[in-house]
Amino acid sequence: MGRYKKWFIGSLLISAISIALVTCLTYNSETIEALREIRLEYILGAVLLHAFSYLIWGLRIRALCKALGHRIGILKVTEIVISSTFVAGITPSSAGGEFLRVHSLNRNRIPTGRATAIVVGERLLDAIFIFSSLPFAFYIFGDVLSDYKFDAVFLTANLLVFVIFVLVIYGVWKPQKMKHITRRISGKLAPFFGKKTDTAISHLMEQIYREIDHFHDSVRIFFSEGKKGLLWGIFYTFIFWTLEFTLLVLVLMGLSNTPSILTAFAAQVLLAIIMIIPATPGASGVAELGAASIFSVFVDSSVLGITVLAWRALTYHMNLFIGGIISLKMIKDADLISKINGDCLTRNSE
Repeated sequence: MGRYKKWFIGSLLISAISIALVTCLTYNSETIEALREIRLEYILGAVLLHAFSYLIWGLRIRALCKALGHRIGILKVTEIVISSTFVAGITPSSAGGEFLRVHSLNRNRIPTGRATAIVVGERLLDAIFIFSSLPFAFYIFGDVLSDYKFDAVFLTANLLVFVIFVLVIYGVWKPQKMKHITRRISGKLAPFFGKKTDTAISHLMEQIYREIDHFHDSVRIFFSEGKKGLLWGIFYTFIFWTLEFTLLVLVLMGLSNTPSILTAFAAQVLLAIIMIIPATPGASGVAELGAASIFSVFVDSSVLGITVLAWRALTYHMNLFIGGIISLKMIKDADLISKINGDCLTRNSE
């Protein structure tokens, strides 16, 4: 918990400093006037739209679960999604969110291997959507991206995601090879833990092999009898990202700017690639400064800082706030269930 607390505080500080820096560098007399004329109905609309995106995300996971023969309530799966946004917001590259969703699905009687396949599946759908949108984004921002610094950032992000994608595909295609690699790694590490841990390591490896088989079987099902669920997953992925990209459009309309929807969407595709780089918890600093650089192409400098602040508040700080509340609720519910089970066992023993 200590590590998460440090990540949480650190991510908020980095985000606040980055936003303050952008705001100070772009502040002028027109900024005050823009704040006076802000149209709150558009900002409220953006808040409601982002809240609705949680439901769409939940429907996507539910569709993928159903494709594998597992049924889970929409309220429960949406609760899982929202709570995972909090952990994702305080861990590098949002990695903690994926682990929490796998764990939460497993607690709802979905085998770990299949839960992993579901979560990896939704991440792959996101990656396919974003990367298939890249040619469009590069076309819109062709002149901006001629800078070698931008080229280096995008090349690094693309290379990282490509390597991960290849490893996942290889693991699906050759599960026995993955088991062999895992066995060799554990063999190399075992001497460092001593002979007393041999039984525990052996048990752990058996569990890992079992989950690799679950994962492989799940992917096979997605492309056979689970095709319908996969198609629904693709549909919900499109809706989800459309909603998320519309937030910036609503923010700009609230600041009395008339944005080009295509340009705003393209900017956020590029920003999504930048934010993949696991530099800071929740991509704090990277997201704000990256947004300021890309948004400056089509946003007036007088409202650039406010735009970055509002966009980040919707897509990041709102996740931390609502996700934190839901996470606390889930912890309390789990404690209550444990207490009830404990009371029942005590009564039965009597």
